[in-house]
Amino acid sequence: MHLSDFDFELPEDLIALRPVKPRPASRLLAVEGGAQRDLRVRDLPDLLRAGDMLVFNDTRVIPARLRGERRRDTSDGPGLAQIEVTLAERLGPARWRVLAKPGKRLRAGDRVTFTEDLSAEVTDKEPGGFILLDFSLSGEALDGAVERAGEMPLPPYIAGRRAADAQDRDDYQTVFAAKLGAVAAPTASLHFDAELLARLEAAGVLSTRVTLHVGAGTFLPVTAERLDDHKMHSEWGEVTAEAAAAVTAAKAAGGRIIPVGTTALRLIESAAERGVLNPWRGPPAIFIRPGYRYQISDGLM
Repeated sequence: MHLSDFDFELPEDLIALRPVKPRPASRLLAVEGGAQRDLRVRDLPDLLRAGDMLVFNDTRVIPARLRGERRRDTSDGPGLAQIEVTLAERLGPARWRVLAKPGKRLRAGDRVTFTEDLSAEVTDKEPGGFILLDFSLSGEALDGAVERAGEMPLPPYIAGRRAADAQDRDDYQTVFAAKLGAVAAPTASLHFDAELLARLEAAGVLSTRVTLHVGAGTFLPVTAERLDDHKMHSEWGEVTAEAAAAVTAAKAAGGRIIPVGTTALRLIESAAERGVLNPWRGPPAIFIRPGYRYQISDGLM
């Protein structure tokens, strides 16, 4: 199977630069048994049955895009370069693996200054475009500095058409975000608000939460023409014992398990063994593509 098999045309005028409000007013295409219906996300309580279970990703997005300046002494005097960094994976209290633009302007030993109290030293450049940074702050102090200085990392198809702003901190966070660690939003979950969640609960639709910290690799294009050659980016996830038990009970009672978004889908399928969802933590290892046989999921939101 080749990457070109998935080509499709997406007209620019159909790319929303801001989310619709209220969130559940977003358009929804319902596909079942070959039939298609144009609906709205607010119609979900009518699509699902009492006893069905929605599986949400409760990761919380950090404002992971930082803008800074690299200063390097040269024979012609101080050399300056504007650097944009997107945090990708935390490796320690003060160390992150990042994507940098333009990465070619950086080399080991360079220091990038982001704010008066936050800077980082380049310690290594890895294959695949990733760079290792050791920050001047550590632990909670680093988290606070990133929260103050960072921007929400918009998807490339939006970031190419407008700049990030303060409103994005709300727009690109789910209403049930709890566990800090993602550098991109689990976008399917952005369509829910408190009112819709209450309506679903009143209709007898069950829900549970799992955690997958979406990484900056989600912004990288697939470059391998053959899907067999594509290497999935690494992300950290967890299915708690409580979540596994809730899914198992719902499935045993005849409910359909509907993960909300591909992050939740990939996580619970990675945690499954012989059709049973187990407590699990680590990086999901599977690559879901046509021909995959689902063990837990009965549908996808």
